[in-house]
Amino acid sequence: MKGLIKAEQLTREKIEYLCNLADDIHENPRKYSQALAGKVIATIFYEPSTRTRLSFESAMLRLGAQVISTEDAKGNSSVKKGELLTDTIRIVGGYADAIVIRHSDEDSAEVAASVSKVPIINAGSGKSEHPTQALLDIYTLKKCKGKLDGISVAFLGDLKYGRTSHSLIKLLALYENVTIYTLASEELALPQEYADYLKERGVRFMAARSFLDLPHDLDAFYQTRVQLERMDGTEENFHAYELTTESMREFSDDTIILHPLPRNDEISQELDDDVRAKFFEQAENGLYARMALLCDVLGEL
Repeated sequence: MKGLIKAEQLTREKIEYLCNLADDIHENPRKYSQALAGKVIATIFYEPSTRTRLSFESAMLRLGAQVISTEDAKGNSSVKKGELLTDTIRIVGGYADAIVIRHSDEDSAEVAASVSKVPIINAGSGKSEHPTQALLDIYTLKKCKGKLDGISVAFLGDLKYGRTSHSLIKLLALYENVTIYTLASEELALPQEYADYLKERGVRFMAARSFLDLPHDLDAFYQTRVQLERMDGTEENFHAYELTTESMREFSDDTIILHPLPRNDEISQELDDDVRAKFFEQAENGLYARMALLCDVLGEL
């Protein structure tokens, strides 16, 4: 695969391949320890990151590649001197075999790919896309639930600015008999374009008004943080639906809790020891999912 810019690039077949590859990498790490030996990969992050950047860089090192990186490209690169993104990509493409980029502009990854001579991997673009997070989310759902067809997922929190939800919704739409619920304040509701996307693909969709509207045997909650850094100041009053030990009493022992992290107070720390809380496992799964993706983009497996 020539890079990954949008979630729509991933087909069911590609997801199945990458999930199986991630499992094999997890179970047989030595087998892949030199899979990308001799490769140099650049990570360019214009926005803060912990899990995405470090899991990508760990993935690269575990595959035998070398890493060149800027973790604050907005403040510690030539962009501070006025350099265009396209110029940066052309330059870094001469130093690296692939570029992983995070940027605040929604079309940043597409712009980068339009001028790059090496593969571009989108590590988050504005409020629009986060395809590698969606990949690890799907991988986690598959590992926890044993299937993807027929599952039900409730998306909570900031569905307007939350790019992780936007990308995961697109991947879930690839599967049969999926039901998606949303539970968010009016100010942070899922944009209509994503509701239309689901409708066009025949996915059952319901905007819930409270936890009471959700089925007891829901397969998964996908909780998200309110993206205060993306708000323009007009959304001053919002209500976030919090997951607590009390709210989770209404749901099955098989209803798992996912969150792309970081979290604030939208998931009570009291739930950390609940066997249904899978968000730390989800974060670790990002390492193996991204190792699989890098192998697919740059390797010869």
